[in-house]
Amino acid sequence: MKKCFAAVDSYGAEQTPENKALVEETMSKAYSKIDKAVKRKILHRNTAARRKSRLAKALAKATAS
Repeated sequence: MKKCFAAVDSYGAEQTPENKALVEETMSKAYSKIDKAVKRKILHRNTAARRKSRLAKALAKATAS
């Protein structure tokens, strides 16, 4: 998740197509890892939903500014 937040921060600072592609790739990987953790019962599904929501919220905030 830290890599994803770092990518979102860099995208918020400089909104370029390369940064957007990096953000989309890291978000996809983060979502996948979170979903796999729920599938293997490492994370509770509500915890996973909260984490995915925080990632989406950070991206929305970076995009809006």
